[in-house]
Amino acid sequence: MSDSLPPAITPLLERIAEALERLAPKAAPKPDFSAARLFRFDHNPDRFVAAPDYALPMDLLIGVERQKEQFAENLRRFAEGLPANNALLWGVRGTGKSSMVKAVFMAESAAHPALRLIEVDRDHLHALPGLFHSLRDHAEKFVVLCDDLSFEDGAAAAKSLKSALEGGVEGPPANVLFVATSNRRHLMPRGHDETRGLVAAQEDAEEQVSVSDRFGLWLGFPPMDQATYLDAIQHYVDRFDLKTPNLKPNDLQTRALQWAQLRGSRSGRVAWQFIRDLAGEQGKTLPL
Repeated sequence: MSDSLPPAITPLLERIAEALERLAPKAAPKPDFSAARLFRFDHNPDRFVAAPDYALPMDLLIGVERQKEQFAENLRRFAEGLPANNALLWGVRGTGKSSMVKAVFMAESAAHPALRLIEVDRDHLHALPGLFHSLRDHAEKFVVLCDDLSFEDGAAAAKSLKSALEGGVEGPPANVLFVATSNRRHLMPRGHDETRGLVAAQEDAEEQVSVSDRFGLWLGFPPMDQATYLDAIQHYVDRFDLKTPNLKPNDLQTRALQWAQLRGSRSGRVAWQFIRDLAGEQGKTLPL
């Protein structure tokens, strides 16, 4: 029997091969991280969507000077190729956790052009191991941010996060720094099903701590006290020239405290909302 195929078979095989190539999914285009400094990660299909620069300057974040300094130092070390820690920013809502991350990033990226920030939704944590692997061979250095992180439904997402941070047999990528913000210090919900027994409860508690242990830098954001809240209000009034002859300092403080009381909290977010209302009342625009 001859080893060669009949002449009529070869064109048929070529057409079959061409048809299979057309049916095969195309390889995803290589992301262009030169297009921006900030990106949003979309999953299924995986893609990186460029975002405009974050406009909030660092000096508008009042009452978190220590947190800004520590986070900026950790980020600077990462940008310069020195050892740095994944960071967990935890505390009450409205205290400026995610705003601080982005504002500090923008300041540091001006001095370190290779820095990029990628925001990942907490519902896409299962995609983190693959995402980290895909970033490993890029020349840029990536801050991967997950805002409002928690694991309401238990272990699956937590295991994906731990797997990404540990990196498997490859180890964690040296050009990726993971940053999470959360209202919880230990990320996992505290409640557990009483019917599962004491052993299960102990396992849940261990799981809670094991996730947080992957972060070497913990920064707490406590509630804003009244003095700091009023300092923030005055800082914004001076910065944006919102003083009027009819608005005395005592009147301003009274109105600011009433505003906070109606919202049930004092925070940087509440202070900024008051300033927006005051600026609108005076017919003045704000840059942000």
